[in-house]
Amino acid sequence: MSDAATMQDILARQKAAHLRDGAPTAEQRIERIDRCIGLLVDNATAIEDALNTDFGNRSREATQLTDVAGSIGPLKHARDHLRKWMKGEKRKTTPAILGLFGARAEVAYQPKGVVGVISPWNFPVNLTFAPLAGVLAAGNRAMIKPSEFTPATSELMKTMFGGVFSEEEIAVITGGPEVGQAFSELAFDHLIFTGATSIARHVMRAAATNLVPLTLELGGKSPVIISPSADMKIAAARIMNGKTLNAGQICLAPDYVLAPEDRVGEFVTEAKAAVTRMFPTIKDNPDYTAVVAQRHYDRIMGYIEDARAKGAEVIEIKPDDEDLSQQEHRKIAPTLILNPTDDMTVMQDEIFGPVLPVKTYRTLSEATGYINQHDRPLGLYWFGTDDAEKEKVLASTTSGGVTINDVVMHVAQEELPFGGVGPSGMGSYHGVDGFREFSHRKAIYTQIKKDIGPLVAMRPPYGPAIRKMLAGQISR
Repeated sequence: MSDAATMQDILARQKAAHLRDGAPTAEQRIERIDRCIGLLVDNATAIEDALNTDFGNRSREATQLTDVAGSIGPLKHARDHLRKWMKGEKRKTTPAILGLFGARAEVAYQPKGVVGVISPWNFPVNLTFAPLAGVLAAGNRAMIKPSEFTPATSELMKTMFGGVFSEEEIAVITGGPEVGQAFSELAFDHLIFTGATSIARHVMRAAATNLVPLTLELGGKSPVIISPSADMKIAAARIMNGKTLNAGQICLAPDYVLAPEDRVGEFVTEAKAAVTRMFPTIKDNPDYTAVVAQRHYDRIMGYIEDARAKGAEVIEIKPDDEDLSQQEHRKIAPTLILNPTDDMTVMQDEIFGPVLPVKTYRTLSEATGYINQHDRPLGLYWFGTDDAEKEKVLASTTSGGVTINDVVMHVAQEELPFGGVGPSGMGSYHGVDGFREFSHRKAIYTQIKKDIGPLVAMRPPYGPAIRKMLAGQISR
């Protein structure tokens, strides 16, 4: 059986099982989530090993933080709250008087059925299990297509899920781009894709064939505005932590900094100090993650060389002054690009690496104006203590989410929706928003039992009663 035929067969079996068994109870949903938590706890070391193999060097503590603990948290949150989420909502009737006579309006949350999950290579475990928290809480089944760029981790997840779930509940499909294309063409009841905007366009076209509802979690160039009121030591430490976590291979990584003209030197000094504290060495430091593949390494190095050739000042932060030109892995030192211009590729593409352009601004409107000239980003970050300025930034820019006085951290808030806007994505999940994203919100209206006058008046033959009722409604 071909890959496409195999996937079609699994989807058909999952859909049939969904119709056969109906919506799972709260207890069944909790039990499935508990199985996922057990997989992460029992395979924590194996997950570390697989990601270390795939990246060449992946910080084990970073893996525990982001892919293991960072997956268990959302699953526990969903497990502990799904009973409340499942209750649905009572709404007011229109007109309200019908409610007094016993009419009811309500929203019921119904499982969509089978949800497809296409997860990326940068946090392959987290960006499989975190969506599953909402998918399973909403009562769905799932088919998962992990990335071919992290083959060891993808095969591990296939083994993990296969050990505790039947293919009618959760199935993992591995393979390359052709498999991914066929997967995105399946008639899922919902599909979530996390990855590059360029690939998302293909996924959206494929999903359109079957009018499959989509959640797209993409990326873009997430800006940082450093206010004149900011504490530069704290700001630089938090920005560089976000930029060096997973070597900047994060959809929410700060992509460029907008700093006041007179504070750029201070930022450079504090950024160097922050990196030195975190990574006294780079080359053989297990805490510093490598770039995942040679083509990504070449791409990132190409950004640096292009910027240098076009007149930017390039500052490599190598506390031990190591030679990284010959190394076992693909490590790139944290690199600042000063005075970048828009003709540089580093200011055009999402960087997805430990390279940080630093632009200057004179006025706040100049900074927000620059942001608004470009695609709406997944994240936006502002550092400062001036509340009036903060409110101006929030009001005058549009982004998927915002973190104030830090970077990336809004993604860790299970009570906040996580998603993009426009080229940085559509739809959102996490917590109750994930439950709702992967549920069908069914509107249910229950009419009153007695056939009272206004209901009779709305049926032909029309007469004075309906004309009087309409005259009261057609007014300012």
